[in-house]
Amino acid sequence: MTSYGQFCPVAKAMELLDERWTILVIRELLLGSKHFNELRRGVPKMSPALLTKRLRGLERAGVVRRTVVGGRSVYTLTEKGDELAEVVTALSTWGIRWIGELGDADLDPHLLLWDMHRTIPIDQWPRRRTMVQFRFRDVIGKAGTWWLVVDDGQAQVCDFDPGYDVDVAIDTDLRTLTEIWRGDTDWRNALRDNKVDVLAAPSVARQVPGWIGQGNSAAIPRPA
Repeated sequence: MTSYGQFCPVAKAMELLDERWTILVIRELLLGSKHFNELRRGVPKMSPALLTKRLRGLERAGVVRRTVVGGRSVYTLTEKGDELAEVVTALSTWGIRWIGELGDADLDPHLLLWDMHRTIPIDQWPRRRTMVQFRFRDVIGKAGTWWLVVDDGQAQVCDFDPGYDVDVAIDTDLRTLTEIWRGDTDWRNALRDNKVDVLAAPSVARQVPGWIGQGNSAAIPRPA
């Protein structure tokens, strides 16, 4: 870590936290990721080598604890790391309120679907295995189609067809679904403006916005 050469506690904290990707790794740990591959899915543009380096740095700093369970490394936050929850929440609130512009480089179907699968309101889904297919009109190739499966109270996101019957297909563009999830718009407006097509029986299609919901940031009030 590079020192700022200041006694200020903000400067001392940032000597650890302002290295590229570090605070996002902590965000993933706060959201429940425990294994290396889970962390990678939350930061898909981060190289495995750099993720390893950041985890080791956080471990040396006493923020992360690494244990081995069943031959696999498990990463959890220490008490010192858990206290960063308020910091990450405050950054998220400030970011959604004041840094609203999304560039094309900010749109990532891998990260979007990964984030969606871990916070969708599963209690709103049918009490049977249910699969929703997402088809992004503006994403070319394999990354343009995703599947979200809820079964036995668990959600799973797949970038390959898991082979189950599709209950609902959602056709949209990546920006629209990202903006719905962030709370920049909502399902009602996106459906009204024909930015989203929900392909299912009418009785099922009406329930889909409740199945998917919106991300945590959607509840944060925005400036006028």
